[in-house]
Amino acid sequence: MAPDAMTFASSLSDAQPVAFWLDDPAKPAALPALTGDEHCDLLVVGGGYSGLWTALLAKERDPGRDVVLIEGHEVGWAASGRNGGFCAASLTHGLGNGLARWPGELARLEELGDRNLDAIEEAVARHGIDCDFERTGEIDVATEPYQVAELAEMHEEAQRHGFDGLELLDADAVRAEVNSPTFLGGLWDRRGVAMLNPAKLAWGLKEACRGLGVRIYENTRGLELAASGAGMAVRTPYGRVFARRVALGTNVFPSLVKRVRAYTVPVYDYALMTEPLSEQQRAEIGWEGRQGLGDVANQFHYFRITADHRILWGGYDAIYPYGGKVSAELDHRPETYLKLAGHFFRCFPQLEGLRFSHAWGGAIDTCSRFSAFFGTAHGGKVAYAAGYTGLGVGATRFGADVMLDLLSGERTERTELEMVRSKPMPFPPEPVAWAGIGLTKWALARADAQGGRRNVWLRAMDRMGLGFDS
Repeated sequence: MAPDAMTFASSLSDAQPVAFWLDDPAKPAALPALTGDEHCDLLVVGGGYSGLWTALLAKERDPGRDVVLIEGHEVGWAASGRNGGFCAASLTHGLGNGLARWPGELARLEELGDRNLDAIEEAVARHGIDCDFERTGEIDVATEPYQVAELAEMHEEAQRHGFDGLELLDADAVRAEVNSPTFLGGLWDRRGVAMLNPAKLAWGLKEACRGLGVRIYENTRGLELAASGAGMAVRTPYGRVFARRVALGTNVFPSLVKRVRAYTVPVYDYALMTEPLSEQQRAEIGWEGRQGLGDVANQFHYFRITADHRILWGGYDAIYPYGGKVSAELDHRPETYLKLAGHFFRCFPQLEGLRFSHAWGGAIDTCSRFSAFFGTAHGGKVAYAAGYTGLGVGATRFGADVMLDLLSGERTERTELEMVRSKPMPFPPEPVAWAGIGLTKWALARADAQGGRRNVWLRAMDRMGLGFDS
């Protein structure tokens, strides 16, 4: 092993193979599993953000509605408790993706996204959810000269469309915020992103739901969905739930509506968390504004500082498992941890000697348009939302509202959106999916190495409205 690699490996020697957020003595105990039969007005399947927001909003809309939520493991244990804690207003996975797909309604989508983030902040305060919510914003940073030009173009495009909430930063300005010798420029969204502790948000939503009367059963997987009289029935390992309506918030896990499964694939993402920085180390990097950060390469990193002065560093390697299987065996990937550690110290060489306390991974429900899609089944008795592609901390609340709108059968400002009425392109079966995703990843890495120039394959994918980044 080369000397540098040995240094990076040494920084990982004490890293615990568990998500930092879930490694918390305050983690609530699991609630009992469902045994026997239950009856309710609304059954929510899935105890991540999507299901939790759906159950909470359903009770807030109609306090008399009888709501049951089932979760296959424990609330918040999957993507909702493992992510970076970036809670964005964007519903379209960023302004660029929104402009490419829904230019005619992007102003409306941005307004709805802003309102949604405001509503999350208000709910956190109203329900007393202690999740370190900070409206710090996010800076997209350029680490290559061509990326500086790309950020300037995006800033100009945003202003041309009337979006004036972004601030363009030169190298000196961005380094005054966060000191890295790799930063050449930045684009700062001051209000559109909040930082939070994702597991504590999930646990807080769980308690808020219970406080409003939602009955929650953990370690209760939904196995089968079928019509039952005027409603639906979901079979579980030890019982059944009979409901007038069902909302599916299972995201990366196989949908109980089988035709939906082709629209998503699991992509595994990995992250590291450092030990707390010393006062001197904090002084060397600055970061007084505590913004979220991400570079703008195709294979990008996201990073942020926590309430107790640790740095979370994730992204870059997006791993698609052949056949789209979701398995605990894929939650850890030492070769990716080693790669991420090397990238971290290139970004922050002044932090040499800092060690990582946690290293983990997990699956993201990825769809071909990079933002959520929605729909109904069984004559409108079942609604689903999926495909958040790593930007679900905030957008799942909007998706919950959409599912409830769809189940009500009412036309609303949300259900009239083209984004809500349309579907992404489904993924092809294996081995075509494996080959296509692998070729796309290779082409994206090549574009990063060649000044952002996209080859024939990527240009064809762009024309089809498809594509990936990390």
